[in-house]
Amino acid sequence: MRISRKMEHVHYALELGQSRQQGLSDIKLVHNCLPETSMEHMALTTEIGDLIMSSPILINAMTGGAQETESINRELAIMAREKGMAMAVGSQMSALKNSEVASSYQVVRRENPKGIVFANLGSEATVDQAVRAIEMIEANALQIHLNVMQELIMPEGDRSFVGMLKRIEAIVRHVQVPVIVKEVGFGILKENAKQLQEVGVRILDVGGSGGTNFAAIENARRPAAMEWLNDWGTPTSISLLESLSVFPRGAVIASGGITNALEAAKALVLGASAVGMAGAFLRVLREQGAQSMHRFADELHQGLILIMTALGAPTIGALGQCPVVIMGETADWCRTRGIDLTSYADRANQSK
Repeated sequence: MRISRKMEHVHYALELGQSRQQGLSDIKLVHNCLPETSMEHMALTTEIGDLIMSSPILINAMTGGAQETESINRELAIMAREKGMAMAVGSQMSALKNSEVASSYQVVRRENPKGIVFANLGSEATVDQAVRAIEMIEANALQIHLNVMQELIMPEGDRSFVGMLKRIEAIVRHVQVPVIVKEVGFGILKENAKQLQEVGVRILDVGGSGGTNFAAIENARRPAAMEWLNDWGTPTSISLLESLSVFPRGAVIASGGITNALEAAKALVLGASAVGMAGAFLRVLREQGAQSMHRFADELHQGLILIMTALGAPTIGALGQCPVVIMGETADWCRTRGIDLTSYADRANQSK
């Protein structure tokens, strides 16, 4: 029996892995030899819009929509509950069209009744579908994912993207929870960030390249691959800086190829208020099991606390005030695009 497209995505995500070329090697944290703080004083609580999150690490959208994905979402939801992490489900459109697979999403709320859970739909969704997706899992927020290149490469994908912005605007105006617009691995740049801001979007997840590569995944599924599109997109470091040139602090989530505490800390220092991770959790879960995934989450939190202590930043907000030097391709790109980077390196003097 042929496996579902949802499980094909899981299979190829693990087989192809992550490129790790998310640009964060260009980000250099500035050492503080006089931090004047203690690990016991660190607080990982953060805010995204009106959402207060116990951890800056978000279990980002992965899967759902097939019976075989329910066990994955169950284990992720248990970890979210035990580690105090917010969690997004994968696209719920399949469940809106076929109620038989709704349980693969609803398991997240069953396992984590008091946690922060994000619903998820694509930009083709209507207001009614958005409301139903939110109600399906009693979501605290709704992610609208953007995946144009994935759809174009996908053999059964969409070919028209007319009206995306108007549909997003209608959803923002009518739903009763925050709306997060999220790229799936190709990045959000300042022109699109401005368009989204103008229609009322208040939270972005930049979803830069460097993590799970949906162009490569869809090419692996195609009989006639278009591999020349596999490096399409903009790295996470650049997408983050571009989006932060438009959106204020507290409104941007960094995601795309982030796999450890140092990379997460770099994104938070740049100005993200949370960090989305998907592929790294999925790989540990599938290859090593749920207990190892829980240990991995603990290591992420402990690593962040260690780095925050070293930098003398007791909160996530304070972390975003630490000086940082931006180099390499990321700096070259930003200079070419007119994004000022000098303020990042001189934050200590600016705060005086």
